[in-house]
Amino acid sequence: MNFTRWSARLPGTQRRAAARGTGHAAAPERRGDSVPAARGEPDQQAEPAPGDGAGVPALEDFSVREILGRLPGLVALTHGPDHRVAYVNDAYAAAFGPRRTGADAATACPELAELGLLPLLDQVLRSGKPRTVKSRRTQAGGSYTVTCLPVDTRASTGAGVLVHAADVTDHAEAAERLRASERRHRETAVTLQRSLLPQELEQPDDLRVAATYQPGGTDAAVGGDWYDVITLGAGRTALVIGDVMGRGVRAAAVMGQLRTAVRAYARLDLPPHEVLQLLDGLAAEIDASQIATCVYAVHDPNEGRLVYASAGHLPILVRDEDGTVRRAEEPTGPPLGTGGWLHASGTIALPPGSTAVLYTDGLVERRREDIDEGVTALERALAGATGSPQVVCDRLLRALGVTAEHDDDVAVLVLQHPSRSGADAELFHNAALDLLGGVEAAPRARAFASGVLASWRFPVELRDLGVLATSELVANSLQHGTPPMRLRLRRTDRRLIIEVTDGDDHLPRRRRAETEDEAGRGISIIATIASSWGSRRTPGGGKAVWCEFALPG
Repeated sequence: MNFTRWSARLPGTQRRAAARGTGHAAAPERRGDSVPAARGEPDQQAEPAPGDGAGVPALEDFSVREILGRLPGLVALTHGPDHRVAYVNDAYAAAFGPRRTGADAATACPELAELGLLPLLDQVLRSGKPRTVKSRRTQAGGSYTVTCLPVDTRASTGAGVLVHAADVTDHAEAAERLRASERRHRETAVTLQRSLLPQELEQPDDLRVAATYQPGGTDAAVGGDWYDVITLGAGRTALVIGDVMGRGVRAAAVMGQLRTAVRAYARLDLPPHEVLQLLDGLAAEIDASQIATCVYAVHDPNEGRLVYASAGHLPILVRDEDGTVRRAEEPTGPPLGTGGWLHASGTIALPPGSTAVLYTDGLVERRREDIDEGVTALERALAGATGSPQVVCDRLLRALGVTAEHDDDVAVLVLQHPSRSGADAELFHNAALDLLGGVEAAPRARAFASGVLASWRFPVELRDLGVLATSELVANSLQHGTPPMRLRLRRTDRRLIIEVTDGDDHLPRRRRAETEDEAGRGISIIATIASSWGSRRTPGGGKAVWCEFALPG
C-alpha cells in the first residue's frame, strides 16, 4: 500500500484539503491577484505580504512516513474493516517487535487485544470519531494511554485507523505506589481506630447493649468516632458516644485519649455535665486545633431514665414499647475543646421495653441534605426497628443506606431497657426502707435486710454478709450524715446491691484505723467483705454509699 496516499483526519485538515482541492487556478483569484489596476495607473505585480503563506511548503511536501517514524510515541496504522496492518513506526516495533504489513491486527498485533483495543477500532471506523483510553496494561506489565483516530485515503480504497500509544508505565507505577501508600496509611488508621474502641462491650445487669463501628469507604480517610459502655456500680451505667473532627491517624489518636479520659472521669461517678466540663478542658490541652462532639449519659435502673449532657452532638433517640420515638431536647453545648461554656444535664425517660440510640453524624448526614432530614429519617427507621440491640443496629444501617462504600465513619450504640416478666422478672427485686428515728434506725435496718434477703432465698453466708454490710453503711450514715436517710436493697441476676443515701455531701474514704481508734473501720470492713464499693454525690445535694456482692453461680 502506498502510504503517501493516506492522510490523518486531524482538526483543520479537511478545511485545508478542501481549499487545495479547488485547484491552483482559483488561488490567485482568492488572493485578489486578478483585480485590475486603477485607471491611469501602471499594471504591476503586488508584493506578497509577510505571513501570507508565500514560499511555505504545503502539507503534502512533508514526509509523513519520516515524521511518524521519528515520533517517540508508538504509532500503528490499520486499514479496512479487518484492520489490516499498513504501517508501524520504529517506536512501536521497538516496544512490541516488527509487524508484518497486510496481516489483520488481531493476528499480527496481539498487544492490541491485550489493551482491549480491537472493539475500539471497530467503533472508531464506524463512527468516524476519535477515541482515547487511559492507562491500559499489557501482560508484559507496560501501561499505555492510546488514542485511535479515523483516517481516509485520497483514493477510494477505504478508511483506516491511526493508533497512537503513549508509554505511561512510569506514571502508572508511581500512581500505584501512591495508592499502596494510601492503603497502608488507611489500614494503619483503621487498625488504630479499632484497637482504641472497646474490644468487648460491658454488659450491665439491667440493660442490653450493642454497638457497631464502620469506617468510611476506601476513598475516605478514617475519622475519630468512638463509643463506650462503663458500669459505674450500684446498677448504674454510663454510655458514651463521640466524634473527633478531622481524619486520619491524628483524629484516631485524639479519640483514644478522650475515650481514656472519659473512663477515668466516669470512675469519679460525677454528673454528666461535670464529666463534659472536665473533657472540654482536656480536649483543648490535647490539641487546640481539633474539636470533638460527645454525649455522656447515665442510666439508673431505680429511676427509669437517662441523665445526659451533650457537647455539640446529635440528639439521643428513644423508642417506646408502642413504637413512638422521642428525641432528647436541650440542654446541649458547643463541642469539646471550644471552652468558655458551662454544660448542663438533662433527662429523658427510659421505661421498661424502650430502646435508646446514640449515633454519630455519619449515619444521618448526606451531601446536599439538611442534617435534620437525616435525623428525621432515622426516627422513622427506629420506629419500625425491633429485635435485639444488634439487630436494631444492623437495621438502622440498612435503612439509612450505609454500605461498605459509605463516605464517612459511622458509630451506633443501641441500648434496651427490657420489659421482664415470668421467671426472668423473679431474678430482679427492689426493697427500700426510710431510716427514721435516730439511733434506733440501725436495728430496724438490720431486721429489714435480714427479712428481705431471706425472702430472696439467698444462702445463709451471703445473707449474713449482706446484713453486716447494711449495718456498717447505716451506722456510717447515722454518724456522719444528715436526714433524709434511706436504705435500698436491689437484686439482679448477677449481684446483690446495698445502698444508703443521706443529705450530707461529704464522701467517705477508706483509711487505716489505729489500734486505739474506736471508729473508722466501717468502710474498711465493707471493702473487705464486698465485691466492690463506692460513693457519689446525688442530684440536689447529699450522697449515696453502696456496695455489691456477686451472686454464686
